[in-house]
Amino acid sequence: MEYSDLFNLKDIYLDQIYEPEENTLRLLFSRSRTSETSETIRIGKTEIKDTYSIDVDETLPLLQMDFEWYIGYSIRNESYTSWDDYEEFEGRIFRIYSKSRYLDFIKVGTLASEDYPGPFKHYGIACLNHIVDVVSVSEPIIKEVQRKK
Repeated sequence: MEYSDLFNLKDIYLDQIYEPEENTLRLLFSRSRTSETSETIRIGKTEIKDTYSIDVDETLPLLQMDFEWYIGYSIRNESYTSWDDYEEFEGRIFRIYSKSRYLDFIKVGTLASEDYPGPFKHYGIACLNHIVDVVSVSEPIIKEVQRKK
């Protein structure tokens, strides 16, 4: 599966992030579904009717994404982020940035360049609850893995 195959997915959750080996990165994502049952949400004295929760779809396998090498990665709480017109990307939830604040940070804050380790890309994943940014010279390896029961 190619990274660009994920461009049209929406509403995913970050399940796990860890380094199986030093300077490698593994991300596990759950796809989701919108509940068929509406709910009413009360915030203070305000009532919002006909809302639908977005829940993990336990019937689908996890998406596993492995970066064999990375320059940098970051995880942010989605609640503290905002839209930035400065940034340019292809995709929707799974993105490849051609221009971003994180790419600028990597270029200024590291020794990484087009010469060493070589041309790199900013992969972004806008999950429900988390924003994941990874800069790497190689495209991630993506596969579906069964959920542990």
